[in-house]
Amino acid sequence: MLEGKATVEDTDMPAKMQLQAMSAASRALDRFDVLDCWSITAHIKKESDMIHGPGWQCVVGCSFGCYFTHSKGSFIYFKFELLRFLVFKGMADEQPLPC
Repeated sequence: MLEGKATVEDTDMPAKMQLQAMSAASRALDRFDVLDCWSITAHIKKESDMIHGPGWQCVVGCSFGCYFTHSKGSFIYFKFELLRFLVFKGMADEQPLPC
């Protein structure tokens, strides 16, 4: 399992959600090759959407940078060996954009 081996770099998630995100990552790593970041990402996103509702985003890789806006209490960035995991829930737009 990933828990206990992962290092949380930054988060504003409650502890229970952190464990769920790291558990989803662990299950994805058990299921997919470590180089298949696309499948790992999709698995974590689908699990997060099922547990906490739609709107979750996930980025997995060895080296990446990003800028994003997230819902309060829904962000975690952790590492496990060479992989980095960013999981967050995007913010809903206040008003729809005009077409």
